[in-house]
Amino acid sequence: MRHGSLDPRRPPPPPAPGRGRGTSNLPNPGSFDSLHRQCKDVFPVQMEGVKVTVNKELSSHFKASHTVIMSALGLPGYQFSTTYVGSSEWGPGECYPVLLGEMDSSGSLNAQCSHRLTEHIRTKAVFQTQQDRFVNWQLDTEYRGDDFTATLTLGHPNLPNTSGVAVAHFLQSVWGGLALGGELVLHRHAGTHGAILTAAGRYTGENWVATLNVGQGGAHASYYHRANRQVQVGVEFEASTRTRETSCSFAYQLTLPRTSTVFRACADSNWVVVVVVVVVVVVMVVPACADSNCVVVVVVVVVVC
Repeated sequence: MRHGSLDPRRPPPPPAPGRGRGTSNLPNPGSFDSLHRQCKDVFPVQMEGVKVTVNKELSSHFKASHTVIMSALGLPGYQFSTTYVGSSEWGPGECYPVLLGEMDSSGSLNAQCSHRLTEHIRTKAVFQTQQDRFVNWQLDTEYRGDDFTATLTLGHPNLPNTSGVAVAHFLQSVWGGLALGGELVLHRHAGTHGAILTAAGRYTGENWVATLNVGQGGAHASYYHRANRQVQVGVEFEASTRTRETSCSFAYQLTLPRTSTVFRACADSNWVVVVVVVVVVVVMVVPACADSNCVVVVVVVVVVC
């Protein structure tokens, strides 16, 4: 037998690492809630007025911020928020647990706690109050495999009254940049119950992302494109079977790094135009010691036509 030929009496060699049946070369698709996130981040927040935010890093784990909102449509508002990031590091820029808290001038509170229990399991709890009333709370559990993500969410469960909302998500990387999944919503309240099923798909190109959700409640499609480092555009289309209405919107974002300025604008089929100018001003606080932190002031000006 010549050198290099295979002997039929011997078993074949084991597969190379990472190419066996139990492994996958496909990437993790991320969470189901982030399917349209890249496109939505291009759209500006619809408000009319000025918002000033002052961020202060108190330590490597804790920071606080103050926000003042001045609008011609209502009274001025104030928000105070804090963020704590733990020391359990799971990757570059990914540390747990993460605690977020925000309270406005009316006394309403929004709190959130995120933690990574294992390499694949993450949990999150969200609590909301409106002045002196407890409004909502929800618990999320997410399992991230090598090429899929499964999530279970319980929203405002009431065991004595057997009411609440349960949402199950599943997203699977199929081929290259293609990911497919679905959402199942089960709700029960005051003797009524129902279920809503939605299918979703996303394709990620080199500098663009196309996403589509289709279900009993309607359809939601989005397209995100990054032209270069400064320019990003997004298009959204939504159709609801309940209200029998459709809407289409277009947005773009222009970033000027040298002046720390971001321009955002959008227009929809209802002839609503929103223009946002974000200016970041870094103010150096120089106390007696050299280890001084920076206070970042963000000014947002929004004009709605």
